[in-house]
Amino acid sequence: MSLRVDQDHSRFRAIVRGKIRKNLRKYISQGELLGKKGKDLVSIPVPQIDVPRFRLNDRQSGGVGQGDGDPGDPLGGDADGDGTGKAGEQAGEHILEVDVTLEELAEILGEELELPDIEDRGKAKIISAKDRYTGVRRTGPESLRHFRRTYRQALKRQIASGSYNAARPIIIPVREDRRYRSWNTEVEPVANAVIVYQMDVSGSMGDEQKEIVRIESFWIDTWLRSQYKGLESRYIIHDAVAREVDRETFFHTRESGGTMISSAYKLCAQMIDSDYPPSEWNIYPFHFSDGDNWSVDDTLLCVELLRTKILPRVNMFCYGQVESPYGSGQFIKDLREHLADDDRVVTSEIRDKEAIVDSIKDFLGKGR
Repeated sequence: MSLRVDQDHSRFRAIVRGKIRKNLRKYISQGELLGKKGKDLVSIPVPQIDVPRFRLNDRQSGGVGQGDGDPGDPLGGDADGDGTGKAGEQAGEHILEVDVTLEELAEILGEELELPDIEDRGKAKIISAKDRYTGVRRTGPESLRHFRRTYRQALKRQIASGSYNAARPIIIPVREDRRYRSWNTEVEPVANAVIVYQMDVSGSMGDEQKEIVRIESFWIDTWLRSQYKGLESRYIIHDAVAREVDRETFFHTRESGGTMISSAYKLCAQMIDSDYPPSEWNIYPFHFSDGDNWSVDDTLLCVELLRTKILPRVNMFCYGQVESPYGSGQFIKDLREHLADDDRVVTSEIRDKEAIVDSIKDFLGKGR
């Protein structure tokens, strides 16, 4: 019975995964999952799967083929009916919410967008200690007693002393025969990563543009967490000046004033220098803006900061330009002109929510 339940559960999970994959683009673009995210689970609405079943009825009431009536009479009452509603041509929608782990969600995202596994930078490792049971010793807690070694030691002792009887092979361990599992602490490399999110919060970046950034960053986080055992996220907002904030402030701050993108890049470089040595961390800066910058001189300064301070230390630098009715959109053109030969720079134009999926693939599709 247990095996049958496991098979049914596996089949149900396979059906759910298929439904999620089929509607993944809709889930991503609408952002409806973000409000249903728990610590390790996401509740996803999928079309309900109805299983046909018999329903018992009261024995005293008539059933099909019982009671008065002539052949050809419609079931359920008068053929003309007396209802007041209009018939519809669409099937009713039945929604079932299922809990999916973030790990499963990341796997589905990777399969659907054909994202490659990320290749760690050779140096970007930290060392983690782990205990492994690799030896045997004479002392230890009873919970770690090694039965086979204890039995073998008792058998060897009885044979050596001549007390072993092959006709009645009774082996009785004594205290000196007991053996216990022991462990050694081994160190192993574990990949670690940090994402540095940067966003323009000047007046031209409205609520819709910030919602696009919020949705896209959720999916970027979900994928990168499936690739690394440890992932940190840092947040920088900027207009003419830059400052580090928490996640809530990052997505809900609205300011006005001019835009100097170099202020964010300077702060990002300082953050990397002080907290994230490239020899120990995989580093992913993401910058989202509508493409406006204060001056050509500041854009040239941004290019210089990228070339000398940021790109040599990071896995890749991602710039997403969110379309805004108030932004010029010039900055992405300048990056492509000055840094076209550097494959660590990935740019993406995000026209609206429907373009989020393609933007994620632009950013993560290289597996860097």
